[in-house]
Amino acid sequence: MNRLLLILMLMCSTAIFAQDSTVKRLRDETSKAVKRFEQDTVEQKWKRGLTYNLAVTQGSLNNWAAGGDDFSLSATSVLNMFAFYKRGRNSWDNILDFNLGYVKTSSLGERKNDDRLDFLSKYGYSVSDKWSIGGLFNFRSQLFNGYTFNTDDDPTLSSAFLSPAYITVSLGADFKPAPNLSIFISPITSRWVVVRNDSLSAKGLYGVDPGKTSNLELGAFLTANYIKELSKSVSYRGRLDLFSNYRHNPKNVDLFMTNVWALKLTNVLSFTWNLDLIYDDDVRLFGSESNTPALQVKSLFGAGLLIKTSNIKAPR
Repeated sequence: MNRLLLILMLMCSTAIFAQDSTVKRLRDETSKAVKRFEQDTVEQKWKRGLTYNLAVTQGSLNNWAAGGDDFSLSATSVLNMFAFYKRGRNSWDNILDFNLGYVKTSSLGERKNDDRLDFLSKYGYSVSDKWSIGGLFNFRSQLFNGYTFNTDDDPTLSSAFLSPAYITVSLGADFKPAPNLSIFISPITSRWVVVRNDSLSAKGLYGVDPGKTSNLELGAFLTANYIKELSKSVSYRGRLDLFSNYRHNPKNVDLFMTNVWALKLTNVLSFTWNLDLIYDDDVRLFGSESNTPALQVKSLFGAGLLIKTSNIKAPR
């Protein structure tokens, strides 16, 4: 009887142990399936964001011994929008930048100090973890007339909407060694330089023959984009474009570089520094006779309103 009871107890223990093991295995498999399902459903194909900064400064002087302008007003506006698409091996990056600045003083009058409209679209097909092949389109121009003030004479018109405008179409390879860095390299790039304004076209500015409205350039192109959150309150965004024209002075590489540092003061206030560098051998508006190229430098400091929205966290 005791032996029979012992056998029954052993059989029950074995059954309970097997049942517990089965239940545990099923629970683990179910948990894994749920986790995989959650990852699949929350994956974002589109990553969008917007940053807008507006800074306004006004000053006035009356009987001020140190001197200065009786009245000054400046305003700078910077808008950046992006939309990134990723599905499988296909990616599509779109970036729009619009900068506009205005300054008015009692001694210099009214003039703009910033004006840039820049749209970049890039498609890539991944061939490895860090490399992809694809194409790029870029349009860069301005909206309003620009003038040079080299002498005491009347200001001279130097630029206007679509004068110049740069339209770049490129095929190449995109290297992404990190989530916040992209380097697009192309040995085959077409760039159209457009000058639609009649008076500027007649002068033959920006490498376009006098009387013509556009010029086609063929060359090599590189663009690098970098975004970095340096800390919880400090961020940096930069872009570098290099272009070598095979048809004319290929060693004189055109340079376009824009840098934006932002210091977040509160949820809606920030301090920003914009630094732009441009060198184009065909932009001959400088020097003593206003007929030589030069490195163009624009530096703008400002503190003001900050609006920032995004459906992703900034890359680190």
